[in-house]
Amino acid sequence: MLIKLLFEIIIGGFCGYVANKLMNGPTDSFLLNVILGVAGGFVGGLIGNLLGIGGGWVTGIILSIIGACVVVWAYRKFVK
Repeated sequence: MLIKLLFEIIIGGFCGYVANKLMNGPTDSFLLNVILGVAGGFVGGLIGNLLGIGGGWVTGIILSIIGACVVVWAYRKFVK
């Protein structure tokens, strides 16, 4: 269980970093990228469930990056 949590945090950080680069953002802290990436994974999972898309880990990463882009946009719009 601990290994799965660490893996999800690493993937979340990667997705947050990719989303930040796709959205032409400044290089923020790694911790912020992890937080936004994990939140993006949750949002991406919700989007995938609503659209009936799911399955493999590649689809999960793509949906997480899309969700992280949504979260980064919302963070910039409402927090910064």
